[in-house]
Amino acid sequence: MKKILLIISLLYFVSGIAIVFGQTQISGKITGENNEPIFLANIAVKGMNLGTMTDKDGLFILRIPPRVNLEVIVSCVGYKSENLNLRLEENEKRLLNLSLVEDITELDEVSVSVRQEQATSFRSIDVSALTLMPNTSGSLEGLIKTLPGVSSNNELSSQYSVRGGNFDENLIYVNDIEIYRPFLVRSGQQEGLSFINPDLVSSIRFSAGGFDARYGDKMSSALDIKYRAPEKFAGSASLSLLGGSVHLEGLSKNKKLSVIGGFRYKNTAYLLNSLQTKGEYQPSFGDFQSLVRYKISPKLEFSFLGNISLNQYNFIPKTSETEFGTASNPLNLVIYYEGNEIDRFDTYFGAATLEYKPKTNFRLKLITSGFNTSEKETYDILGQYLINELDNTIGSDTYGDSILNIGIGSFLNHARNYLDAYVGTISHIGEFDAANHKFRWGLSYEQQHVTDKLSEWQMVDSAGFSVPVNSEQLRLNDVIKAKNQIDNYRVSGFFQDTWGFKGLYNEYYVSAGIRTSYLGLNQQLLISPRASFSLKPSWDRDIMFHFSTGVYYQPPFYKEMRNPDGVVNKDLKAQKSIHLVTGGDYIFLAWDRPFKFTTELYYKFLSHMVPYKVDNVRLRYAGENLAKGYVRGVDFKLNGEFVRGAESWISLSFMRTREDIWNDVVMIQDEEGRNRVYEPGYYPRPTDQLMTFGLYFQDYLPNNPDYKVNLNFLYGSRLPYSSINKYRYDDVFRLPPYRRVDIGFSKVLKKEQQILADNNPFRHFQSIWLSAEIFNLLGINNTISYLWVRTVSNQESIPGVFAVPNYLTGRRFNIKITAKF
Repeated sequence: MKKILLIISLLYFVSGIAIVFGQTQISGKITGENNEPIFLANIAVKGMNLGTMTDKDGLFILRIPPRVNLEVIVSCVGYKSENLNLRLEENEKRLLNLSLVEDITELDEVSVSVRQEQATSFRSIDVSALTLMPNTSGSLEGLIKTLPGVSSNNELSSQYSVRGGNFDENLIYVNDIEIYRPFLVRSGQQEGLSFINPDLVSSIRFSAGGFDARYGDKMSSALDIKYRAPEKFAGSASLSLLGGSVHLEGLSKNKKLSVIGGFRYKNTAYLLNSLQTKGEYQPSFGDFQSLVRYKISPKLEFSFLGNISLNQYNFIPKTSETEFGTASNPLNLVIYYEGNEIDRFDTYFGAATLEYKPKTNFRLKLITSGFNTSEKETYDILGQYLINELDNTIGSDTYGDSILNIGIGSFLNHARNYLDAYVGTISHIGEFDAANHKFRWGLSYEQQHVTDKLSEWQMVDSAGFSVPVNSEQLRLNDVIKAKNQIDNYRVSGFFQDTWGFKGLYNEYYVSAGIRTSYLGLNQQLLISPRASFSLKPSWDRDIMFHFSTGVYYQPPFYKEMRNPDGVVNKDLKAQKSIHLVTGGDYIFLAWDRPFKFTTELYYKFLSHMVPYKVDNVRLRYAGENLAKGYVRGVDFKLNGEFVRGAESWISLSFMRTREDIWNDVVMIQDEEGRNRVYEPGYYPRPTDQLMTFGLYFQDYLPNNPDYKVNLNFLYGSRLPYSSINKYRYDDVFRLPPYRRVDIGFSKVLKKEQQILADNNPFRHFQSIWLSAEIFNLLGINNTISYLWVRTVSNQESIPGVFAVPNYLTGRRFNIKITAKF
């Protein structure tokens, strides 16, 4: 009943505030200096979430609140902006016809940027959506998870999979610098802060496949982030029940030195206390990040990007109680714990860039970077458990109570794992814009050093017997002991050309290039040709078609080399994926507002695959090139102003991915106890998710846009989950679907350009927001993994191994205040 009331209230609220303003409006036509209409010029009201865009004829209509002093900004890339001060009476209509002046200093870069966007698989993402989106991680990746082709079933983690790939197959760049993650993290609650600081971001571009040769050697996706170049002193601060952040930016008087930096702190104890395992959660995650730029001369600039991240996760478990089983056979697991877990993940990153621009169309970059991670995972946890059968007789006095104990035992988990890794890189990137071509090239050298000490074991005791049972000696259930050291290097380079031209009736955009890498450890040479082609027909409707293909290798890093027993395979070869992606974009106007519909079909040929299993967010690789496979699917996205002046989007994806281990056979027993040979063939990969759906919706109160609502909804169908057998990858069952609704309500306490009285403490701030968020609005128990509880021998109709679900976080309320100055 609570869920029904919440849904009804939500629908009533959203439908009620979707009413837009009355007949008070501005309209007109935006043209260039030659009186040609400007398509997709932006008309926005400063300080309010109100705006629209012009159609192909340069026309627009925007409804605005009456009797309010407003500043309307008309802008378009490649043109100088116009600011207008307006105040309209009730039901007043005003005609505004404006002619924008070209911004000559930006025009060349703008045309290249537009051509580059049209010729590649990358799509830009609105940065402003980061401010109010409710998500527990507080990271930019929460925005990425709502995009088509992207999947995530863990709100505690910033990791995501794209089109059948896993977490390790995604590239992340910040200002052309590749970013790395820690290695030992095995659950979402251990994760600290994502590297990307949302307060510093100026632009986001994302490709779900078929990306250019200039982007490195991963098989699934590429995320390209640019940090902001400050133009004046400014800053922001936010505080919530889950932590806080502060950022400052500024520019020197001579405009040679600019600095932008931020500090973040995150403590998820309040969130983790909603998990089924009760105890003392002591997470502490913090980082400091800064980007410093200095113009040595008009043609030469030096910059440094630095990050220090200190993450600690301490946990003292007490008790856990989980109900599972079926309606006909309901079961209950109760665990009493002793011991604790202490984890620490500290990472340090620094990158220095020297950029030289001898001409406006010629740019050279030299980048040196270093990444160091020091990780420690230690725990000794004793769990004593009871498995009970529950009374399922409706009307019984003991309904829901335990009526029979069917299992009793204990387990002891131990780990002393230590890992240190260093990655150093030096690279050169060049760009040259000649006539209708943009040439890019690059060369890099990367050195890797990893030392790892593994010591893990588990003892399982059930009814006085150690499992597995041995009458002569005490045996541990699972032991991993290893000491590994890896020294590796990689040399890589690329060259690509992007150009566009007009035919008799159509416009064409092409990007083609080649990437090559040499791996020192296994002495493997990789060659990756890649190409993209776009066609814009000269139709009345604004439609563009595109196709991209390429060969994508993923050179093995340490995690892929290590098998489940901790042994490292230094001869492991790179995994390979061939992408075929085709689709189209359609921009149209509905209800006098701009919308964009995008669809893509894709197919991936996979070979030399390294099978793996997923345990929460830890990937356990086979350590060998054992398999081939494929991925096929289709993505849809519709974004636009479903409510005037508020950008929202819907994404829908269908996907299938399969894998086949070469020449694998399994001996199984039939019903008569005879051994038979079984060939598994193609089986679902761990990321085989038939359907994913994402919705990000913004709305506001009619006639009062200071009150806003932001809704984030994710759905993912059932994912495969592997059995406890280390060496069987085809033996899977399915997790329940992932369903998650987060909602945030916001109130503007201080608007931009609003003048307050001298005694008002808010007068020193540019804007202030107060938000109330509800995480997991519907209170759904999402399953992230299973705890395998064993008994010595099977009773009649009772298995010897129970898969007990581990649930994610429950419903939580959060208060957040954000200020900009």
